[in-house]
Amino acid sequence: MSKTPIAPPPDPRLNQILGRLPAEEYERLLPDLKLVPMPRNWTMSESGDHESYLHFPTSGIVSLIYDLENGSSSEVALVGNEGMIGISIYMGGDSLPSSTEVQSVGFAYRLSRKVMKHEFALGGKLQQLALLYSQALICQTSQTAVCNQHHSIDQRFCRWLLMSMDRLQGDKMAITQEQISHLLGIRRESVTQTAGKLQKDGLITVARGSITVVDRAKLEERVCECYAAVTEECARLLPMPRASK
Repeated sequence: MSKTPIAPPPDPRLNQILGRLPAEEYERLLPDLKLVPMPRNWTMSESGDHESYLHFPTSGIVSLIYDLENGSSSEVALVGNEGMIGISIYMGGDSLPSSTEVQSVGFAYRLSRKVMKHEFALGGKLQQLALLYSQALICQTSQTAVCNQHHSIDQRFCRWLLMSMDRLQGDKMAITQEQISHLLGIRRESVTQTAGKLQKDGLITVARGSITVVDRAKLEERVCECYAAVTEECARLLPMPRASK
C-alpha cells in the first residue's frame, strides 16, 4: 500500500518580516522558530492576556478584534503573512486591548517572548522591521476606525473583502455571513443585503460558507479611499525587496 506523501513544512521566509531579514539574523532565529497550525476560529489570545509568543504567519489571516461589555465586537485590523502577532512583547506592554482570532486557516512560526526581546535589544534588522510594521498596523487600526464612522456598510464590506483577499493571495475565501457580521460589527441581515447587492452587480459570488471575487477591478472602484490609504502606507513602510538579477 502506497503511503500518502507528507507535505513539507512551509518556508518561514514566506512571512515577509522573516523574509526580509539578512541571512545572519535569519539563521540565528531559525532554531527558535516553531511551526504551529492556525485552525479557523482559534482564539490566539484574549484581550488583556500576557503575550508569551510572537507569531509570524506564513499563510491564513488573523483578526484583531475589540470586544465591548455589551457583547458586540468589531475587527480593528487583520494580519497575514505581511506581519506578525504579539507586538506588545517589544512595544513595552504585557498585553493589548484586542483579542486575536484566526479568520482563515494557515500556519505561523512561533517565537518565544524571551528570544524576541533579546533579538530586539540587539538593534538589528528585526528591530527595524518590527517598528515599521507596528507603524503600519497603527495606520490600519486608525483608518479602520475612521472608515467605520464615516463610510457606508457597502464600502466597509468592500474594504474588508479586498484586504482579506490580498492576504489570501487568491479570489476565494471560506467564511460565513455570521462571521462577517462579527468582524464588521454589523447585523447579519445587513451582511446578507450587502453581499446580495454585490453579487447582483457581478462583483462577487456567494455560496454557503464562502465568497469568491469575480470582478476585482469593479470592487476596487466601489471601495472607499481607506483601502488605498492602508495598502499604500504599508507598501511605503515595508516595500517588497527587489528581485535580484
